[in-house]
Amino acid sequence: MMTANNMLKPRRDPAATASGITVYGCEPDEARLFRELADRYDVSITISSAAPSSETVALAAGNRCISVSHKMRLTPPLLQELRRVGVTYISTRSAGYNHIDVDFAKSIGISVGNVNYSPDSVADYTLMLILMTVRQTKTVLKHGETYDFRLPETRGQELQDMTVGIIGTGRIGTAVIRRLRGFGCRIVTYDHHPKTADALSLDALLQQSDIVSLHTPLQTDTFHLLDRQRIEQMKPGAFVINTGRGPLLDTAALITALESGQLGGAALDVLEGEEGVFYADHRQEPPANKLLLRLQQQPNVIITPHIAYYTTHALHDVVENTIINCLAFERNKNRA
Repeated sequence: MMTANNMLKPRRDPAATASGITVYGCEPDEARLFRELADRYDVSITISSAAPSSETVALAAGNRCISVSHKMRLTPPLLQELRRVGVTYISTRSAGYNHIDVDFAKSIGISVGNVNYSPDSVADYTLMLILMTVRQTKTVLKHGETYDFRLPETRGQELQDMTVGIIGTGRIGTAVIRRLRGFGCRIVTYDHHPKTADALSLDALLQQSDIVSLHTPLQTDTFHLLDRQRIEQMKPGAFVINTGRGPLLDTAALITALESGQLGGAALDVLEGEEGVFYADHRQEPPANKLLLRLQQQPNVIITPHIAYYTTHALHDVVENTIINCLAFERNKNRA
């Protein structure tokens, strides 16, 4: 099971201490917290701002455990190099692990774990995007920057009059549902593994929802979960919110629906092909992602750079649970 063991507590037990953890792609605020918590948990930490690569795998030598972020793609050749220097456990500092070839890693003796962090970070952000989308905030703010304070041509909508469909009812989807209840809207849900008897089929959810929000993991069977055919099932003027993973949504099909007026708008914190685009400054030269450029031209589309998780509370959870994951792995190894 790829989850953090939140029951472990700091302890000074040499038998339980990991041989060490190499942390790749570590930002300065992450590094400070890793050093602070490493002392508390009595574990040695090797910190690198670089991603794992042929040039940096040597940093993991002597440490069975490494930590990576969701920005780093771990391919079979790279996993083989990591295994050769002794890595047997990878803890990704994210809930999703679609950036790692987990099956290949397992085949060569590397276990992969993810981390739980505050679902409220993404849930808060999702709610913000929902409200901004149904009230046409992008257009209002853009006009306001040029001192055009006229009312928009189309009135906004109130959540109490809308049906919101939540796809994926895990920790984040459930946290979004808790927030939405206070707005008086109707909430419908779909999940591969329904948790309640009143969960709908995906087709029924799409046909009934004014807003569809994506919170399911990206797996083989959820790639382009919202494809052209499913987008065509959605209510005229409906909105799509994606704070899950970009490839859950067929971007080309979404653009067609937006440009034709079939959909009322979209808010995307994640995007197909975001690698190499997000987390970089492109002010001097626009990115080569043509679908992104077409989306940016739409007055009813909000795009943010995979930032919903980016809070101080979530950072603490991620760093601490990374260390906990690695300690749990070491303890299990020592008992084997």
